[in-house]
Amino acid sequence: MAFNASKTPLLRAVSKRGYAVCPRLVGDTSPISVNVLDNKLVVATAEASVPVSRVSIVLRAGSRNEAYDTQGASHLLRLAGSLSTQRSSAFAIARHIQQVGGTLSAWGDREFVGYTVETTSENIETGLRYLQDLLLPAFKPWELKDNAKTLKNQLDAVTTEQRAIELVHKAAFRRGLGNSIYIPRFQLANISSENLLHYVANNYAPGSAAVVGVGIDNNTLSGFAQNLSFPSGSSGSKSASTSYYGGDARKDTAGHRAVVAVAGEGAAASNEKEALAFAILKQAVAGKPTKRGNLSGLFGEAANCAGDAPVSVKGLNASYTDAGLFGFVASADSKDIGKAVDFLVRALKSGSISEKDVQRGKAALKASVVTKYSSDSGLIKEIGRQAALNRTVLEADALVAAIDGISVQQVQAAAKKVAGSKLSVGAIGNLANVPYASELK
Repeated sequence: MAFNASKTPLLRAVSKRGYAVCPRLVGDTSPISVNVLDNKLVVATAEASVPVSRVSIVLRAGSRNEAYDTQGASHLLRLAGSLSTQRSSAFAIARHIQQVGGTLSAWGDREFVGYTVETTSENIETGLRYLQDLLLPAFKPWELKDNAKTLKNQLDAVTTEQRAIELVHKAAFRRGLGNSIYIPRFQLANISSENLLHYVANNYAPGSAAVVGVGIDNNTLSGFAQNLSFPSGSSGSKSASTSYYGGDARKDTAGHRAVVAVAGEGAAASNEKEALAFAILKQAVAGKPTKRGNLSGLFGEAANCAGDAPVSVKGLNASYTDAGLFGFVASADSKDIGKAVDFLVRALKSGSISEKDVQRGKAALKASVVTKYSSDSGLIKEIGRQAALNRTVLEADALVAAIDGISVQQVQAAAKKVAGSKLSVGAIGNLANVPYASELK
């Protein structure tokens, strides 16, 4: 009895394997097709000639939609990507996806929850079969209980830097966008299957979702999207608008280090020009670390002015549907962090940005955009976010042109907006020397 592998011509097998490991050139982006179905579901595809096809279902069901008693629901939705659904068991999903050499993953943030399947192009039908099942999760109580340890391990793996970012969101927005993307520990045993099914029914709707693909025909993906079954009676709940407040959220812990995130009011993604101006501003002021050298950019120069003590600083820019944050995240020894934060806040509140800084920021942002669009894994997430949020997707060339269209005055206006806003502080660690938001001038 002959093996199927022996029936494959040797030269064809070698050529396909060689093609599979050959990356696309940076800047080689694929044309993107977008259409809206009758049920208001958005379908977007980049029909690249690649051996691996990727398809994502992106839903506006992130943590901003959680109520107090459902905090952590979006985290459990990400976990549910590996659990049983109403149509298939967890074992069946894992077995059939692995048999075709594919992967099924889940991701999420404050706005979205997304499910992505990756398989070879000839096996994408198998991947789509089980991807669609994730819209109808089962949330079997025994499976949730069995995965409690996984949730705890995921919480333990969250870095102090990410915790500081979560705290600054809480200080800035309190509710909605202030909800953490991670489940609170007090909720680990409090969210029931009924709570989760209700959350899904309220947030899984075609009008607030998108189906996107890379390396798949638009007609094929549109046919798949047209036949998707969303939870019964789901019309989709509209996210409550979030206001920026500012303030403090702190957590003292043992040790000699402290991580502090400081941010002012940024730009909403719905204001595209202002959001691009803030994205350019981040690239202009955050700079890039150099090997065995000082940090560059306005924030780097400010950190270097704080003294010889090592200070790590990164820019922070987050744009959501109706609000945004802009600032920095700094990490240092507790005895040095206060001085470092003081210098960094002065830089943040100065509102000064030169034309040379803007041009450098534009160049860095355009390089980041082209790199993201040239990577299949980066491209599918980018078009998924745009399709679900804006109901359309910009080509790489159009986005680069939009960046070029932002004036120096617009970037300077963004800097002045942050300078004039009330600050928010999220801090974790030894906070003896960390100033409160009201003390930052």
